[in-house]
Amino acid sequence: MNSSTTRMMLLRNSRRVSAWRSLAAAGTTSNYSALRPISSLFTASNILGPQSKSYLSTVSNATASPSNFDHQHHTCSHPFSTNAATAAIESESKRQYQYFQNVQITSSGVAIVKFDGPKSVNTISFEMKDEARRLWQDISSNSEITAVVYSSGKPNTFIAGADIGDIAAIEDKQTVIPIIQDATDLFQEMKASSLPLVAAIDGPALGGGLEWTLWCDYRICTDSPSTKLGLPEVKLGLLPGFGGTVNLPQIVGLQNALDMMLTGKEVRPKQAKKWGLVDEVVSLPSLEKRAVAVAESLANGSMIATRKKKSWMNYAIEDTTLGQSQVWKTVEAKVQKSTDGKYPAPLKIIEVLKAGLGLSSTDEKLTIEREGFAALAATPESEALIGIFEGMTSCKPKNNNTTFSPATTQNPDKRIAVLGAGLMGAGIAQVSAEKGGFEVLLKDRDLAGLAKGEAYLDDNWSAKLKKRRMTQYQYNIHKSNIIPLTDSTKSWPKHFAKTDLVIEAVFEDLSLKRQILSQMESVTPAHTIFATNTSAIPIRDIAEGCARPANVLGMHYFSPVPNMPLLEIIPHDGTSPEVLERSLRIGTKQGKTCIVVKDVPGFYVNRCLGPYLVEVSALVKDGVPLEK
Repeated sequence: MNSSTTRMMLLRNSRRVSAWRSLAAAGTTSNYSALRPISSLFTASNILGPQSKSYLSTVSNATASPSNFDHQHHTCSHPFSTNAATAAIESESKRQYQYFQNVQITSSGVAIVKFDGPKSVNTISFEMKDEARRLWQDISSNSEITAVVYSSGKPNTFIAGADIGDIAAIEDKQTVIPIIQDATDLFQEMKASSLPLVAAIDGPALGGGLEWTLWCDYRICTDSPSTKLGLPEVKLGLLPGFGGTVNLPQIVGLQNALDMMLTGKEVRPKQAKKWGLVDEVVSLPSLEKRAVAVAESLANGSMIATRKKKSWMNYAIEDTTLGQSQVWKTVEAKVQKSTDGKYPAPLKIIEVLKAGLGLSSTDEKLTIEREGFAALAATPESEALIGIFEGMTSCKPKNNNTTFSPATTQNPDKRIAVLGAGLMGAGIAQVSAEKGGFEVLLKDRDLAGLAKGEAYLDDNWSAKLKKRRMTQYQYNIHKSNIIPLTDSTKSWPKHFAKTDLVIEAVFEDLSLKRQILSQMESVTPAHTIFATNTSAIPIRDIAEGCARPANVLGMHYFSPVPNMPLLEIIPHDGTSPEVLERSLRIGTKQGKTCIVVKDVPGFYVNRCLGPYLVEVSALVKDGVPLEK
């Protein structure tokens, strides 16, 4: 850049700054023509405690209506910003979209589109689809735009998937077919345009979110532990409906596509790069800059987007008649073995993929896909799985109207003690340190028992470190938060003197649990909660005769604790509301789906399991073979 060009740029920017200052001094934001601003579940009262109502309320679906461009105050002919300086005005100007931030255009003509819906995570709803079409019309009609980068305006999340509520609300599932077709028509229109499309992914890109990126020419993701890519529709009794069955096999190959779609597995960045699911993996600070640079290169022709080449072995397996027949035979046998034919979604996914491979027309493939989606959406299996998903989602405090008192939020619990370093105790210690960020006292009778618990923790964390699901720093922090103790450790009472919660995970023996409770009350402060992990003993019996019965409740985890999401919190009649609230907050920080349950035999899960066991026993007694 020569000196005269530099002086001209400085003069131009100086004039713009002066114009902004004049507008600010006048106290108005009208007539920005010179500045070119952005424009154009559990409800059974005999099982769940009465307290559960306040914690497990239904999430409100009310959302704000999208704002429209105000032509009275903006004379710009298109709804986009073209330089970084204008972003300062954008924050004060009217937002033009409900599900997207106002679009910015770089000096090279790259449009940066950021998903940013009204919910805590981005989802693809019917409304969002319609707005995306309007946004694309704005982009495609702007001659200054040379490429498009799709990213997220929310930290650590790309798009979590489609809005399942929209699907569930439709009575006649066949009516979803034209809705899905409208979405895939939009994606095909985007793909067929002359504009290169780049996806910049940070955080989960799942379901429809991943499918959106599959229509892009280039995909870049961060190496963040929160970044994961997957098509989990099978877990809801559905199949991918936005072109996933068409695009994914072409990008990662038939075998990997089947693996992802039939299991709903989440693929991490390293594996995604290896498979060709993403083209690059970068650090978060470099994501947008790199995505814009790639978009520029694709637009000017200095870079050509290519797909990962198949090995000769994968070609023989996936692209020959003999190889494909063996793939179908193998995968159908595995699905039948794992589902016993009780879940229609995996079989329908295979059927749609198999039919699609025999067709050359993308339109025909998409037709088969959306018809398969509608058929699955109408099954009772899908309805039940969606019900479970929605129930679990609504149990999370951020998705309902659960609020914690100032006393709980301003004075959070920080130290947890776990008694017993066996499989259950070590698992509780792991989620407490890893997800909750608590300091954890892990205590067992002797060094042998304690060593097993420490080995369990180290094996799990080392495996995550090896798979890059945890950084070395996180590994070190988690390990440092575990304080190992035994009965012979002379200082253990001093450690417990600053404990906020004690969770016992010892044998199911009432007298032993009472003895431990009495001992804990003698060494812990008055505010300390005592939680028992019992699965059968009534909480009121354990609390009987203790000094602080208001601090006693049950926290029933399920094994293996790091993998099982449910946590039953069981207050007895004398448990204080504050203790219940604190326990719920702790369980939530541990990453658990918490339900408040009455102190009744079996609590919730085992109470539901009981009738099944009775029926099985009766069938066996009547001579029904066990294999049936």
